[in-house]
Amino acid sequence: MKRMTVSTQGRAAKRRQTEERILASARRQFSELGFQGTTIRAVAADAHVDPALVMHYFGSKQQLFTRALSMPVEDSLGDNADEALEILLANLAVKLRGLPETTLIMMRSMLTHSEAGEVARTMLDQQIDLVGGAITAGDRRLRAALVMSSILGLTIGRELLGIDELQRATSEQIIDLLRPSLRTLLDGDG
Repeated sequence: MKRMTVSTQGRAAKRRQTEERILASARRQFSELGFQGTTIRAVAADAHVDPALVMHYFGSKQQLFTRALSMPVEDSLGDNADEALEILLANLAVKLRGLPETTLIMMRSMLTHSEAGEVARTMLDQQIDLVGGAITAGDRRLRAALVMSSILGLTIGRELLGIDELQRATSEQIIDLLRPSLRTLLDGDG
C-alpha cells in the first residue's frame, strides 16, 4: 500500500515539475515573441515535451497564456486609505526596480492581442476592486481605476517605452512626487 502512495505522490510531483517547466518555457516565449509569435510547438520544444502534453495540461494557447500570466493579487490593502497608499507605493517601488517576467509578458501583449488584453483587464479589475475597498468616496471605483491607471502608465513609460526622465529618476523620487496625487484620489478629497 505504501508503494502505491509513494508512486502516486511521485507521479503528482513529476506532473507539477513538468507543468512548471512548460510554464517557464511559455513565459520566455510569450515575453520574447508576444502572444501572436508564440506557438505550442515552440513552447513544447523549449520544455522538452510533446506538444500534445502541453495541450493535455493546458487545453489551448489562450489557457496556457492565462496560466503563464497568473499573478497573485493582494488579499487586502489594509483598513484605510493611508494603509492602502503605503502598500501600493511599496509594490510600485518593487516594480520600479524591475518588473517580473509575467508583468512584462502581459504588458507587451495586452495592446496587440485581444485575448491578452482581456487577461490584463481581468487582473486590473481585481486590483481596482481591491483598491476601491479602501476608498470611502462615492465614486470609489473610478478613483481606484485612476490610481491603477497611473501606476500602469508609469510602469509602461519606464519599462517598455523607456521614457528618459522616468528611467533616470530614482524610485524614491518617483514615489515622492506621485504620493500626493494618489493620496488625493484614495482619500476622496478633490
